Amino acid sequence: MKIALAQLNYHIGNFAENNKKIIAQIQRAKEEGANLIVFAELAISGYPAKDLLRNQRFLDLCSESLKEIAEVCQGISCIIGAPIRNTDPEGKPLYNAAVLLEDGAIKLICKKSLLPDYDVFDEYRYFEPNSNVSCIDIQGTKVALTICEDLWDDETANNYVGDLMGELRKENPSVIVNIAASPFSYIHFENRMNVLRRNVIKAGCPLVYVNQVGAHTDIIFDGRSLAFDRNGDVLAELKGFEEDFRTVDIFSLADSPNKPAETEIGLIHKALLLGIRDYFQKSGFTKAVLGLSGGLDSAIVAALACEALGAENVLAVLMPSIYSSDHSLKDALDLVNNTGCAHRIVPIKDIASSFDETLAESFAGKQPDLTEENIQARIRGTILMAMSNKFGYILLNTSNKSEAAVGYGTLYGDMAGSLSVIGDVYKTQAYALAKHINRQREIIPVNTIVKPPSAELRPDQKDSDALPEYDILDSVLFQLIELEKSGSEVVHAGFDEALVSRIAKLLHNAEFKRFQAPPILRVSQKAFGSGRAMPLVAKYVF
Repeated sequence: MKIALAQLNYHIGNFAENNKKIIAQIQRAKEEGANLIVFAELAISGYPAKDLLRNQRFLDLCSESLKEIAEVCQGISCIIGAPIRNTDPEGKPLYNAAVLLEDGAIKLICKKSLLPDYDVFDEYRYFEPNSNVSCIDIQGTKVALTICEDLWDDETANNYVGDLMGELRKENPSVIVNIAASPFSYIHFENRMNVLRRNVIKAGCPLVYVNQVGAHTDIIFDGRSLAFDRNGDVLAELKGFEEDFRTVDIFSLADSPNKPAETEIGLIHKALLLGIRDYFQKSGFTKAVLGLSGGLDSAIVAALACEALGAENVLAVLMPSIYSSDHSLKDALDLVNNTGCAHRIVPIKDIASSFDETLAESFAGKQPDLTEENIQARIRGTILMAMSNKFGYILLNTSNKSEAAVGYGTLYGDMAGSLSVIGDVYKTQAYALAKHINRQREIIPVNTIVKPPSAELRPDQKDSDALPEYDILDSVLFQLIELEKSGSEVVHAGFDEALVSRIAKLLHNAEFKRFQAPPILRVSQKAFGSGRAMPLVAKYVF
């Protein structure tokens, strides 16, 4: 049986373009002699469509798209993901379904059983779970058709009731097909491979896995669809972070070794580029603006933006203050020269002095403190938003995850922006990312990478004045955020109690800031935003 894997980047709500892509792939599969073509989970609607799934016109367009695509499925079978209305008055109004199209019509609908509601997933909000499972027949081949999480029932912390794949294995399927919308995180792929291979070994049959690719604001899908032979060896692995297509003879055996895994930083780099490109393309924008300080974070974001959008579409705004060092301005200008992006220099010294004069009477008797530092950050934020408004550019935020975690940022200042590019990248990872960006030539000036990080909002300021060293800070934050450990558990793991208590309290107290931050490109298993729901006014618990 020849199966075509169609890995596409869908644009939620853009039915005309999505349908055009899908139909083109069906025609290609026919030309290559495929018996079956497989698309991703919820390909018809795009994922996650969120509350558009409550919009009846949106659902009507999903139904119309299915019919249009079914018409071209003559001489080939097609499996595609779609939201399907639940005609039973009981339960949720929709099913997350895998639809089999044959002979120009919808032949069969398989419904997802295991609905995730952790991290970025919220499928119980929209979908009714399926309770009856069985294999299906496609051109005389018995297929165990599953949808994403249906294969992960023994690997999640959800403790799903029942063993879906165990029930399907009783029917001795000839092949497993899994359609997915599995988001990227830099530690997820190996686990995904292990889960898929274990299902192959248990069932003793080949497996086809088709994942979405593309970014939908914060959530990034890496694609990397897979086909395994009956021994658990990889028959085909589609490209990461881009559209791809492959036809495989599913009952043949793999004849080539698995390719070496990419580095964690290399994957993060590709994911961020895709996240930037799709945010702009799917929103209808082409040009970006950002503040360029001469520091590491803004340099990384500028370099990524230039690579993703083209340097001609990026404007870097340098806003030196009375505290900005000469080398910071030079480092920023060196990056401008290395990337070729446009730039403007807008000094803020006189603006900050004007604020000081205006507030002198109100602040009489008070010593300068964080207030004046924040005013500088907010002046810069105002200038950047003015550039955004005047020229129609999207403002990119340059804060990293370490800063966002402990509240080391100014609301309406350096936290401004429409998209946070590295808000899920710890500072220690940012250093590695900068070196990766420079792997072929110097883009980010070496001095930017090696100098001590500083906000330069007061004389001789260093980040280490206010924060623990980043290698220590990030180690504790990873335990608290990604591993979701309590402070006492982190201490038990060997960290200093006073240090952990300080960091955990900073993390807790900054929740209100993160609530007002721009959407963050998700590259870890636990990013700030939709995947981490925390109350803003809860009492701090260690």
